[in-house]
Amino acid sequence: MEWLSNLFFGQSIAQAVLVISLVITMGIMLGKIKICGISLGVTWILFVGIAMSHFGMSINSEIRHFAQEFGLILFVFSIGLQVGPGFFSSFKQGGMKLVGCAAAIVLLGVLTAGVLHLVTGVPVTTMVGILSGAVTNTPGLGAAQQAYADTTGLQDPTIALGYAVAYPLGVVGIILTLIFLRFALRVKFERENEDLAALAQEHKMAEKFSIEFTNQLLDGRTVEYIRDLINRQFVISRVVHAADGELTMADGTTRLQMGDKVRLICQPEDAEAITAFLGHEVEMTDEEWGHNVPNATFISRRILITKAEINGKKFSDLRLRTKYGITLTRVNRAGVDLLPYQGLELQVGDRVMVVGPEKSVAKVADVLGNSLKKLDHPNLITIFVGIALGVLLGSIPLMNVPQPVKLGLAGGPLILAILIGRFGTHFHLVTYTTMSANLMLREVGIALFLACVGLGAGEGFIDAIAGGGYRWIGYGAIITVLPLVVVGVFARLVLKMNYYTLMGMLSGAMTDPPALAYASGVAGNDMPAVSYSTVYPVVMFLRVVTAQIFILFAL
Repeated sequence: MEWLSNLFFGQSIAQAVLVISLVITMGIMLGKIKICGISLGVTWILFVGIAMSHFGMSINSEIRHFAQEFGLILFVFSIGLQVGPGFFSSFKQGGMKLVGCAAAIVLLGVLTAGVLHLVTGVPVTTMVGILSGAVTNTPGLGAAQQAYADTTGLQDPTIALGYAVAYPLGVVGIILTLIFLRFALRVKFERENEDLAALAQEHKMAEKFSIEFTNQLLDGRTVEYIRDLINRQFVISRVVHAADGELTMADGTTRLQMGDKVRLICQPEDAEAITAFLGHEVEMTDEEWGHNVPNATFISRRILITKAEINGKKFSDLRLRTKYGITLTRVNRAGVDLLPYQGLELQVGDRVMVVGPEKSVAKVADVLGNSLKKLDHPNLITIFVGIALGVLLGSIPLMNVPQPVKLGLAGGPLILAILIGRFGTHFHLVTYTTMSANLMLREVGIALFLACVGLGAGEGFIDAIAGGGYRWIGYGAIITVLPLVVVGVFARLVLKMNYYTLMGMLSGAMTDPPALAYASGVAGNDMPAVSYSTVYPVVMFLRVVTAQIFILFAL
């Protein structure tokens, strides 16, 4: 049975694949266990790897290092590709307040870890691991490990040890802090629900309503002329003419006459000004707008852009209104409604709202693709070109203090993926991936990374705990709770932030899905998820970068 012993305890490629697969399998199975509704999820893979390594089941160090780094690259690149389209828009539309609070939590956590390092004498490498575990951020752990290895040429297992010790209480500590803030700030859910209604109205992306045109000074002017005069973005999709009651489709050349009724879509903040400029609002149902003319059938339909040749083209290039006599009212991208304008660049995966005669809408659907099946095929060229460029970017020395500072294998692919996700269409790159494909890449990457980190850290885990590592739990708790309480109280009392929004922002600042699940369950609405997704892209970027800077400036 020597072959069986070699398979489990040797140093071959087959043994490495077997051991990594067993670690991931057992970790995922344990991750399904919940205590008081809380689970550590895939982080169990790390603890299983530590346990197996402690009992002698290790793998070849070069194989482990490759699998660990490649897993990290897959993980951060998938995240960057997903959050890229919304990364820069996070700073707009009121999100700056949320992003600023989340960034303050990140920086305050780093400052707290630095003070604890100076006071306790815990090595910087260990403290960075404790910091990453306390804020439940695995990419930060990977970035710190890779920065240390690049700078010194050595591996330090105490980074992973500090992470493993601090992580469990980090998950629980975030939720306990949310509960503490609720009672300390005397939150009343009835009042929060009242505020929620106002917030929901404030953040609605596109408003649709009907107006009777009564501005005599603009009588006979075109829609394009009026839009330029007002200098606000809006779309008029249909017009009921006062002269004969005829319903027609509208575009930039349509002339408005006194008494015409128009169907208008605009941003909520512009609605009052546009209404006052054109006339006054009137009540008309969707049925009235669609069936005023017996011999004309107007329909509204969302069309999915799936043709690669459309990717990166502008509306003005396609001339859809001129060719087919339809009106484009909205573009939905990653769950956000955008007002279409002639210079807007389209992306594969966009959903376009088209209004017009049924036959014309069908022709537009053929032009744009509208085939869900085409989106099922992953765009591997974009993924691997992006990874290659990300590794190149991460390897460029940025400055010397005293060692070369690099973005590394975590920061480089992350930044490149964000840029591709946002600007890839300018270079005709198809950046769309289905949520399931993105999630698969991300989960495979994080599973490989955690398994290899655990297998590399297990040998000294028990000795580290017995030698004073139990104190790391307390240090991690301070790093977890202090920034959340300070910023949470400030956001609530000074910024008057809704508690539901506050819970999502705090969970997003810690990039912690279990905390988001708790917050969504308590709120019973989508507000925690909205604020979580608003701050998540920027926080993920800051966690990766600050972990590397912490290592590099302290060496």
